[in-house]
Amino acid sequence: MADTSYDIETRCCHYVTDIVNGHPHGAVSVPIYQTATFAHREIGEHPTKDTFTYSRGSNPTRRELEDTLASLEDAGDCVATATGMAAIALVLELFTAGDHVICTYDLYGGAVRIFGEIAPKRQVSFSYVDTGDIAAVREAIRPNTKALYIETPSNPTMKVTDLREIKKLADEYNLLLIVDNTFLTPYFQRPLELGADIVVHSGTKYLAGHNDTCAGFICTSKERKDLAERIRYLCMSFGPTLAPIDSFLVLRGIKTLALRMERQSENAKVIAEWLKKHKKVKKVYYAGYGAMISFETDTEKTALDTLHKVKLVIFAESLGGVESLITYPMIQTHRELPKEQRELLGINEKFLRLSVGIENVNDIIGDLEQALVD
Repeated sequence: MADTSYDIETRCCHYVTDIVNGHPHGAVSVPIYQTATFAHREIGEHPTKDTFTYSRGSNPTRRELEDTLASLEDAGDCVATATGMAAIALVLELFTAGDHVICTYDLYGGAVRIFGEIAPKRQVSFSYVDTGDIAAVREAIRPNTKALYIETPSNPTMKVTDLREIKKLADEYNLLLIVDNTFLTPYFQRPLELGADIVVHSGTKYLAGHNDTCAGFICTSKERKDLAERIRYLCMSFGPTLAPIDSFLVLRGIKTLALRMERQSENAKVIAEWLKKHKKVKKVYYAGYGAMISFETDTEKTALDTLHKVKLVIFAESLGGVESLITYPMIQTHRELPKEQRELLGINEKFLRLSVGIENVNDIIGDLEQALVD
C-alpha cells in the first residue's frame, strides 16, 4: 500500500515505501536493475508485483516508480507502461464485444485514433459528449454503456469536467469512471480521491518533465483490487512494460514535479493574461491552473508566422517538459479527427496550443511578442 503520511512534495523526492532503510548499499538514487531475468529463490515461484523473476512481469526499478506514483495519486496500485498510449490500450482490454463507452468530446487525438480504429474491430463503441454537461452525459447513456472516459482539462480546448458530479452519475448507472490526469498530474488534481476507479497518465509529459523519455501509467483505486489485479495481469501478459532506464528517468523527473508544476502554472497564468490583451489573439483557452494554454489568432497567416518565428519557444508536438513548446493541433496532435469534429471544437487553422515551461516568464512573453508582430 502506498504511503501517504508525508506531504506530496516529500513523496515526490523520496522512495515512499522504504524511506528509512533505503536502497541496497545506501544508494540515494534508485539503482537501475538492467536485467531481463532474476534467479529463483524457490521452486515454483511465480512473478508478482513484489517478487522478481522476469522483468516483463516486475522489476525493482519499475516497482519503485509504480509505488511512488501510487502514493502521489493515493492509488491502491499502479502499473507503468512504455507509453501513455500503451496504458490506454491496456485499459481498453477491460471491455468486451458489445460494450459502449462515453468519452469527453474534446479528447487527445491519439486516444480518438485508437478508439476509432482499433476498438471497433473488437465491437466496442464510443460516444463523444461534453462531459461538463451532466445532462448530456445522462442522455448518452445506453443499456450497454460500461464506462465514462474523462479528460479534464481537455486537450486542447481546456474544457473542465466536475468529477464529483460525474461520479454521482457513474454510481447511479454502475459505470466505470476512467480519468486522464496527464495535464494536471496528482500535484494539482487527484481523481481517485474524487471517486474515479482508474487514472491514466502519459508519463512522458509532466511526470517525467524533461522531454527525454516516454512512459504511461494506470492507477487504480484502493477499492477496486479486482481492476488492479486484472490490469497487472494484462500488462504482464502483453508486455508493454516500462524499461528500467526509463523508470529511472521518470523517477528522477518526479523529484522536481512540485517545483516544476508551481513555476509552470505561475508562468501560464501571466502568459494567459498577456495573450488575452494582444490584438492578434481572438480567444484564449486556459483552465485557470496548470500550464497548458490554447489560443486562436486573428488569421491563419498569424498562426503560421508565429510557428515559424518563435525562437525560445520550440515548435514541437509534445507538452509538459521544462521547455516551452508550441503546437499546431490541426496538423499535429488532432490531425486524425474528422474535419467537422475539429471545427466544432474550434481546432482550426488559427488555433495554437502552448505548453508553458519553466523559463523566465518575461523571456517567454518576449518571444511570443516578437513572433506575433507582422
